[in-house]
Amino acid sequence: MSKCSHCGKEYEPSRGVTLVKNDGTILYFCGSKCRKTLLMGKRKVRWVLKSKKKDKKSD
Repeated sequence: MSKCSHCGKEYEPSRGVTLVKNDGTILYFCGSKCRKTLLMGKRKVRWVLKSKKKDKKSD
């Protein structure tokens, strides 16, 4: 299972978006929402912080 580079959510390999930059780094995204917010430069988005807190509680 791949892990999203923005929100940290694990998702199936057949879903999501893979972005390869010109410098060779590979970014994995669970959906277009994560891809767009990361490329806009927004790291502290309310829905991302809520999902990270939920993941820590479930561990």
